[in-house]
Amino acid sequence: MKIVQELLFTKEFAGRVEWLGLATVREGRMEEPERIELIAGQGINGEHHRCESGDSERQVTLIQHEHLPVVAELLGLEAAAPDAIRRNIVVSGINIAALRLQRFRIGEVVLKGTGDCVPCSRMEQTLGVGGYEAMIGHGGITAVVEIGGEVCIGDTVRGSVSTNI
Repeated sequence: MKIVQELLFTKEFAGRVEWLGLATVREGRMEEPERIELIAGQGINGEHHRCESGDSERQVTLIQHEHLPVVAELLGLEAAAPDAIRRNIVVSGINIAALRLQRFRIGEVVLKGTGDCVPCSRMEQTLGVGGYEAMIGHGGITAVVEIGGEVCIGDTVRGSVSTNI
């Protein structure tokens, strides 16, 4: 495992926040704000997944922008809209899978990846027949908020294995 850790982040990749979304109620319409407030140990202010007790490993969901055309192609769609995929943050320019168990920064906010964001049956409703299968391996990651703050479209995403980010 240590060798793998040493291979991560040998090159400084910097990504960019492309889209933000939140749903205030379960299965509700995704709002698309220009900025969101992340609260340490809880998640996104106003998001229905926000966990005031701090015991959720799915406080924030992220997906890689470059995967959206792949999902669309698999489904025969012209495009796969971020709101249909129902993730909170869409980033480009950095391999989001490399962050899935790491601490990383978006602007001044620090997140820790907690694992893969596996698709749910809701993908069949939002993307159409085959949506669940198309999202396997393309669903992004889940994370917890270690240091809160504001995330805006255009913010830089940086990966790091350091605990002193």
